[in-house]
Amino acid sequence: MSSQDVLKNASTLASYNVLLQVMFRVFTFLLNAFTLRFVSKELIGVVNVRLTLLYSTLVFLSREAFRRACLSGVSGTNHSWRQIINLLWLTLPLGVLWAALLVCVWLWLLEVPDPQTIPYYGPAVVLFALSGVQELLAEPLWVLAQAHMFVRLKVVAESLAMIAKCSITVVLVVFAREWGLYIFSAAHLVYTGSVVLCYAVYFIRFLGSKEAAEKGFPLHCVGDLLPCRADGEPLVDWTLARLTWSFFKQSFLKQILTEGERYVMTFLNVLSFGDQGVYDIVNNLGSMVARFIFLPIEESFYIFFAKVLQRGRDVKSQKREDIAIAAEVLECLLKLVLVVGLIISVFGYAYSHLALDIYGGSLLSSGAGPTLLRCYSCYVLLLAVNGVTECFVFAAMSQEEVDKYNLVMLALSVSFLFLSYMLTWWSGSVGFILANCLNMGLRILHSLLYIHQYFQSSQWKPLRGLLPSPFLLLALAVSGVVTALSEGVFCCDGGWSLRLVHIGVGATCLLGVFVAILLTETRLIQFIRTQLLPQYRKKHT
Repeated sequence: MSSQDVLKNASTLASYNVLLQVMFRVFTFLLNAFTLRFVSKELIGVVNVRLTLLYSTLVFLSREAFRRACLSGVSGTNHSWRQIINLLWLTLPLGVLWAALLVCVWLWLLEVPDPQTIPYYGPAVVLFALSGVQELLAEPLWVLAQAHMFVRLKVVAESLAMIAKCSITVVLVVFAREWGLYIFSAAHLVYTGSVVLCYAVYFIRFLGSKEAAEKGFPLHCVGDLLPCRADGEPLVDWTLARLTWSFFKQSFLKQILTEGERYVMTFLNVLSFGDQGVYDIVNNLGSMVARFIFLPIEESFYIFFAKVLQRGRDVKSQKREDIAIAAEVLECLLKLVLVVGLIISVFGYAYSHLALDIYGGSLLSSGAGPTLLRCYSCYVLLLAVNGVTECFVFAAMSQEEVDKYNLVMLALSVSFLFLSYMLTWWSGSVGFILANCLNMGLRILHSLLYIHQYFQSSQWKPLRGLLPSPFLLLALAVSGVVTALSEGVFCCDGGWSLRLVHIGVGATCLLGVFVAILLTETRLIQFIRTQLLPQYRKKHT
């Protein structure tokens, strides 16, 4: 597959992933707004912070390293899918071990909620851990689908699963509210079970079909999906296994950085369950755009860079066509996420209070909620840049460089936990965002230095993508001042008429920013049209 074909497929995958994440965030957004009116904020805090942390820790530590290593392994020519499938099935026993360990910690080492306020905590812990192990059953199928760019499969599977989860949650919250944590445990089990079922049904129908033969799919029957030893080769590729171990050490540290505030809340008890619930709702609202735009782009273009670049080799050792297209894509991606991040930061400041007031009323808009969301709007900019820079760096690093970076991640993890605790003690829940910003800035600095050195001896300078046009910066600055003044005059105690005026002012400023982008960032617009909008591309082929 040529670099252009890989880019086309990766771009299509990113587009579908963005649509999928948009749908996920909208469903979650509406579901949280609905459940806020039926359950207590303490219950939401336990579900969205403690139990979700258990699930995310289990699945991340069980599969993330295998995903990165195996997707890198299939980018070369010397790989055996038999060995890769065998390696991927190790996620299941690893998940069982993590589940047993984490259940013990969550039940016996952490503070147990008051059973009168939050009933059925013990069974919920076990069921959330079981849902994580259940999801690992689909891991070999997920990697196969990603490696062969089955872009619609993930969208359909996770969409159906999310619809089933939301439906069960709504029905049980309305008609069986006394079930407490059983409601959310059952919904999560249905979600992971639906994902596994969709992947299994698809591959059972696909393997051995005419379509599979035409595509030259490496597996031919359902039995090939199960672990077994092939004649004349080891059970697993030990080079890939060592790379997995390197990524595993890194994923352990990355999980602490990604979910650090939840670990601090869970293990150090710096916030009550009710405050954790409010923080999580605001955090989800603030991270909405980051998750449904930036994360799918990061995941999809990591696959692109891993397939195009030869890991561990410098620029001169890469194919000229491959390195040229990788540099161009990296520059455009940096410009894209920077522009989107700047827009969110500028407009998030003036519209945080209004957004929280509409979403959750005084429960969210009073106190530290608006300040927290404003800080998160700035943090989104750092999240955006870090996601793109790290997806390139992780695809280009050699195993030795990955091992060295683990030491950097260790230092960042320790400093983050310390900063989270100290800043939270000083400024409450806002301290979590400030600690995240500091650590994310250090990660970006490390990645930028690596990219600069990587392309230093070449003609390509992809870091120019971090330099928006002066006219665009002027438009953003003017919009920030105008919307801040509008908030002070029109928002948010004067009724809906003044709120609508404030919204209209923001819409006008946002339109001006879009005009500035269309006039000055023509290369970025061309990249979006040709690579990130598959429907546009279909119309012009």
